[in-house]
Amino acid sequence: MLYIKESRGEIFKIIGANVRYYRGLYNLNNPSKKISQAKLAEMCDVSTGLIGSLETGKVLGISIPVLYNISQILNVDIEKFFEERK
Repeated sequence: MLYIKESRGEIFKIIGANVRYYRGLYNLNNPSKKISQAKLAEMCDVSTGLIGSLETGKVLGISIPVLYNISQILNVDIEKFFEERK
């Protein structure tokens, strides 16, 4: 498959939108255990800015271990982060 730079930005927008969606869904289903961007960042040992930038689609790279940690914390299969939401 040919690597296209523009598609890289699009995939991170999709990942970020899904992280934001699943964090919100987690918070809705677990009101007593809400996870803010800051708390998620702390739990993943990354900056709050990285989580904020990821969720708004401004990040163009994130490590697989961090994305895996996010999936485990939010109790979501990692592949869900790659699905395009309508």
